[in-house]
Amino acid sequence: METLVWNTPMLVSALVLAATFAGIFTEGVHHMHRTKVAMLGAAAMVFSGQIFGFYGPDEALHAIDWNVIFLLGSMMVIIAIMIPTGGFQAMAFWIARISGGRQFPLLVMLGTAVTLLSLLLDNVTTVVIFGPLIVLICQVLKVSPIPYLLAAALLSDTGGVATLVGDPPNLMIGSAANIDFNTFFLRMGGVVFGAWLATILALRVLFWKELAIKTADVKFAEDIKLDDPKTWRLSLIVLGLMVVLFIFHRHLHWEAWVVATVGMVTMFLVGRHLELDPYLEKVEYALLLFFISLFVMVGGVEHSHFLEYIGQYIKPFVEDDLLVASIALLWGSAVLSAAIDNIPFTAAMIPILLSMETQGLNVTPLWWCLAMGVGMGGNGTHIGSTANVFIVTLSERLAQKERDPTLAITPGLWFRKGTPAMLATLLVCTVLLVVFFDFFSAPIHIK
Repeated sequence: METLVWNTPMLVSALVLAATFAGIFTEGVHHMHRTKVAMLGAAAMVFSGQIFGFYGPDEALHAIDWNVIFLLGSMMVIIAIMIPTGGFQAMAFWIARISGGRQFPLLVMLGTAVTLLSLLLDNVTTVVIFGPLIVLICQVLKVSPIPYLLAAALLSDTGGVATLVGDPPNLMIGSAANIDFNTFFLRMGGVVFGAWLATILALRVLFWKELAIKTADVKFAEDIKLDDPKTWRLSLIVLGLMVVLFIFHRHLHWEAWVVATVGMVTMFLVGRHLELDPYLEKVEYALLLFFISLFVMVGGVEHSHFLEYIGQYIKPFVEDDLLVASIALLWGSAVLSAAIDNIPFTAAMIPILLSMETQGLNVTPLWWCLAMGVGMGGNGTHIGSTANVFIVTLSERLAQKERDPTLAITPGLWFRKGTPAMLATLLVCTVLLVVFFDFFSAPIHIK
């Protein structure tokens, strides 16, 4: 392939990209919401692209991955329908009752529930559901909620790596690389199980003293009433249908967003008492606009050939030793995702991998390492993922309410407890990658 030469469109697009990412990552300094920063960056990319002749509104529209947008939006509506039913609350208290007040079994069961939910629901939604419930259960049992809150954050991030719909970066990777639901789960399921075990064991060691404390002798109610049992049962049936459709969506020639939309529409049609407006209001339009803006911006960088220019310097490393390059991407993306938002990083990496793929390189293991790295790496710091930020904020509010500073998850506490757990999962991922490298480097077959 002909070597690309540095030019003005590349410089302009690189400057817009760098300035926008800097604005997104320093949101806490200038206090401008990251969606506003991304929208400004997208507008700057389109305008500069028109001026310098490498990008325009039509190209920007085609750069948006609508599969990701519609899938996220539909899942948000489905979750909004499920939360008020009381089903998740009943599930949490049932787990607390089954554990018999024993702390480690309670942590394992709550962690398992969070992990399983994260396979279909995004990690933020999972901790929003379980975070307040964990606090309530721990208050009843008169034990510290910190081990359980950390477990919820860590395992929601970990569980989301397993499926195509479990984490926004997965949606982006799967859509770009044309990976279906089954293939994603088959390649990532074993890795996530290993990472789940590593996280549970790490938490057992790191919170040895806290989990050894005997809980108060409390008996949870045998019969927990749901606020809306009819809608809860309907939701479970529809989710089951969606899982089946996700498994067969390639055979049906459906994209993942079609399955999610069918599930959403089915809920509204069967649940005739459900009004549209209250649930549509729960859609996080700011997050969807953030994704749209990122797609527009990265599309401009791609049209300027800047990412292709960078890719030609990465290509020799991939050609020389694919395994080493895969491990480097795994750890590099994890470290960066611990420090910055993993969504913009994923958006920037995807065109680079696609560029190398068009040049005939086998980048299959790099797709999996990118998914593992950005997913597991988010556990490295208290700001590594939105789920982490929510859990930390929840603990801070609890500490303020109870006037007990020890209930707050501080950056130092996360570094001592959360970061080692993240390193343990990365070590597991690395070992599995090395041992089963032929499996991860095998071509992705879409039937």
